Amino acid sequence: MNSRVATERDIRDLLDTACRLAKSPRVVAAGNASGPKELLDLIDATLPEYRLNMLNAGKGIPARDGVIHETSFVGVGMRRSPSLSYVPARLSLVPALFHRTLRPDVVVLHASTPVDGKVSLGMEVNVLPAAIEACRERGGLVLAQVNPRMPYTFGDAEIPLDHIDALFEAERPIAVPSPGEARLGREAGSAGAIGALCAGRVSSGATLQLGIGEVPDATLPGLTHLRNLGVWTEMFSDGILTLDAAGALDPNRYITASFAAGSDELVHWMHRNPRLRMLRTETVNNPSNIADQPMMTSINTALQVDLFAQANASRRQARIHSGFGGQTDFIVGAVHSPGGQAILALRSWHPKADVSAIVPLIEEPVTSFQPSAVITEQGVAEVFGQTEREQARNIIENAAHPAVRDELWEEAAFLGLA
Repeated sequence: MNSRVATERDIRDLLDTACRLAKSPRVVAAGNASGPKELLDLIDATLPEYRLNMLNAGKGIPARDGVIHETSFVGVGMRRSPSLSYVPARLSLVPALFHRTLRPDVVVLHASTPVDGKVSLGMEVNVLPAAIEACRERGGLVLAQVNPRMPYTFGDAEIPLDHIDALFEAERPIAVPSPGEARLGREAGSAGAIGALCAGRVSSGATLQLGIGEVPDATLPGLTHLRNLGVWTEMFSDGILTLDAAGALDPNRYITASFAAGSDELVHWMHRNPRLRMLRTETVNNPSNIADQPMMTSINTALQVDLFAQANASRRQARIHSGFGGQTDFIVGAVHSPGGQAILALRSWHPKADVSAIVPLIEEPVTSFQPSAVITEQGVAEVFGQTEREQARNIIENAAHPAVRDELWEEAAFLGLA
């Protein structure tokens, strides 16, 4: 079907037709900072029961009896949902799920206005191209909320109009605070110290992947003096503007990412930027593609790290907090890159919970293990290439808070690490 601008009545009719045989159809929608709220609200008012599949869903998503929340990365909109159906998966493998166990009946995009027979997914490519393909293969319905504020970006973000069944016009703000911006004020000193230590390990010509949060954001000011940096990252925010303005980015390499979130300035910078390529998750997060990037430097965070250099970045008290995300993909890819490194950066002490982030042995399911180094405001603990006893000693002496080092040494002896 050729896509067309649709009214609310048209959308309801299309949904009634597409979902009439499914008791609880699966609706896959753009997530992160690109949730198509108006179109989702219309779908919610039309379908009595359905499964809503979104990555990192924000606040304000439909939540009621009859709606099952489904995801492989839990956002704030689903974190305390009583209907949450969490599907553990590395982010690079989520697209494959749409062809196997999580087949979509409806895909809901948030797109730019059409240009030359195409729309752009703008800020959020991620797993959506795979969802579109899987949905069309089984005769499902692809809908797009068209927003004049969505930037037009290139690469896999461009979707032909004939792959979309209907366009629904709805304007809404795209800009959001940078993911780390709201938190950097509190405990900024330790975040800045961690960021400086991370930045000190990066050289000109390296390729960067910076995860979400205050520590990656705090790393960026220490990189502005470098030159010819590449960017191959799952996501980015306003920090990319700092590097670009400083002349730190390699003008001969594409800035490659899968989704973004940030200010109006970032949105404007992304619009029709020829240096930017927004690519699908299975390309960006493929560990072999990551390993191909020169001096790939991956900087991510965790909730806990133990003396075996295992990290928990997903769960709190056994309850799912987020998910694997891209951390596992980028740690594996970075350590295989020539001159590459994978850094886990976190505070040594959780100020809210008032507990150490360095623990003897993680009791939660492990998210990742064996980074190149663990960095806290206390220092740098080298991990890769060390014996297990050396790893433990480095983590205790260089990463753990002084208040717990004696206890950690006792536990290390019990674990055979001292």
